[in-house]
Amino acid sequence: MKQSVSILSAALCSALTYGQSIVSTGRTLTLNGIHYYVPSTATGKVAGCRYNSSLDDLAPITVVNHGRPSFGTNDLEQLQTNFTSIDDVFQTDFLRGMLTQLNPIRPNDTTIPNGPYFISSTGSLYQAYRLYSDTQGAFTETAIPSAQRSYAVLPANIPGQSLAVAVPSRLYFTRTAEKPLAGVRLGVKDIFDVQGLKTSNGNRAWYHLYPEANKTGPAVQNLLDAGAVFVGKMKTSQFAVGETATADWVDMHSPFNPRGDGYQDPSSSSAGPAAGTASYPWLDIALGSDTGGSIRSPSQKNGVFGNRPTHGLVSLDNVMPLSPEFDTAGILTRDPLLWKTAAQALYGTNLTTPPPNSHPTKILLTDYPPTNSTPETTTLLATFLHNLTTHLNATTTPFNLSASWAESHPTHPNFATYISTTYDTLTSASQSRLVREPFFAAYATAHANRTPFVDPAALVRWSVTQNLTAPALQSAQAKKSNFESWFTSSILRNDCSTLLLYIHSLPTKPTYRDTYLSGVTAPAAFSTSRISPMAGVPDFVVPVGEVEYASRVTGGREVLPVSVDFVAGSGCDGWLFGLVEELVGKGVVKAVREGRSVVSGGEVLF
Repeated sequence: MKQSVSILSAALCSALTYGQSIVSTGRTLTLNGIHYYVPSTATGKVAGCRYNSSLDDLAPITVVNHGRPSFGTNDLEQLQTNFTSIDDVFQTDFLRGMLTQLNPIRPNDTTIPNGPYFISSTGSLYQAYRLYSDTQGAFTETAIPSAQRSYAVLPANIPGQSLAVAVPSRLYFTRTAEKPLAGVRLGVKDIFDVQGLKTSNGNRAWYHLYPEANKTGPAVQNLLDAGAVFVGKMKTSQFAVGETATADWVDMHSPFNPRGDGYQDPSSSSAGPAAGTASYPWLDIALGSDTGGSIRSPSQKNGVFGNRPTHGLVSLDNVMPLSPEFDTAGILTRDPLLWKTAAQALYGTNLTTPPPNSHPTKILLTDYPPTNSTPETTTLLATFLHNLTTHLNATTTPFNLSASWAESHPTHPNFATYISTTYDTLTSASQSRLVREPFFAAYATAHANRTPFVDPAALVRWSVTQNLTAPALQSAQAKKSNFESWFTSSILRNDCSTLLLYIHSLPTKPTYRDTYLSGVTAPAAFSTSRISPMAGVPDFVVPVGEVEYASRVTGGREVLPVSVDFVAGSGCDGWLFGLVEELVGKGVVKAVREGRSVVSGGEVLF
């Protein structure tokens, strides 16, 4: 028996000596029922500090930089109040121990930011990440920082039947002129490359075929450089092609729109960014893309602020293209003031600042009032329009795109005939060439000439090019160019003197996600929301309230958001953000709440 024990001990010793491939990926723990992730790398080391703990060699502690020789009971109570009001990671049990900056800290004697930490028995100090459950299914993969400027998949999970998301304490960050987004939590649509993570484009085969990105795209990097805290990649309809929940979403499950009864279509393609920012108080902004409505429609349906910028305002390198002629990147958020700050970081010097008090004198109203408007909705929109025109001291003029086109082009076919399938032709041709062809070729090489699965909506979009001739493509390109030239010279010039306002959709007819479809819904040849892509001008979604509807899911009266769209001339993005900021100051526009209602919030229904 003694010999057996001796042999076992030797084997164990050998394993401990040579098992150097084991790498810690951090730990998870709970403190008062709240789940935390503790990274494997310490933030610093406290000299001479020893701690006894029941939390697997870790104890909660709070770092305080108070800059005073004494710290009394009143100071402690004030600190607890301040930290609790600012931060969702902090809780009172972190005050079991306190560490002031009077103690020497390694490495390099750098100052450790205020906030909650975990300390080991040997004095190593670790940041605290709170873990949340992605109950709305908005994320494809969640992340934590790894090497410099790179990220790794979060190696943690918690109850909730969904991915876990790790967020660091807001107290670790201080916003400055150089870091205006310090501590702002960011989700990114899963068509943007982030170094260290894979990009899926909403397609399982794509995700498993290609390696992790070795570079973060410029649009994402602009936000990170401004201090934003990246927490994960968010769902997109496949290849950013429009899909209707739930039937069109095959490879991935559509995110859940939190508004109303919780079973409304979140729209697409930036469905994850919209549903996530509408649902979670711990997520501040999301980066999405808009080609033909992919930010704006989800923003409208989920009741958040979202913008399609002037075309070309930020680089889309390291982003999956749908159609470079139309592709743009924009911000989705609940907070209109943060919206502007994030946009300034995203677009940099391309976002020009308008002269003081430069307001449009004319507001063009298209399809107003909406034909399917209810009395409640009509009153809501009329009140907003009155407040807007009063603030701008502007006049309103009905605008009919087809009539204006006919007046300017008396020898041309009517507008619907002329523009026809221009958008579909260009987007299909671009993505087929830039995405489908290299993807199918790479997949065939890797899988013995097999073809990857693609959702029906993307296949229908790509099929447009099957019989497309070179002259037909050139004709579509010319029509797009002609429309842009006419619209930006005759309707909305770049002097920002005119604003076009429209309401894309009203919640008078709910769009339930359990509706069975007869097939893929083909996009309309042209709608008002196509003006900005075709003309290259900015289009901003601004929530203005909500209206009731009778839910067939809950059997009760629920509420859904109402939004208006502001369209302005090319390069007038800065002016639009300034206008929204002014309207916030007047109380005409307000930040929206997360949850069931844009006005009052409320628990999301399951």
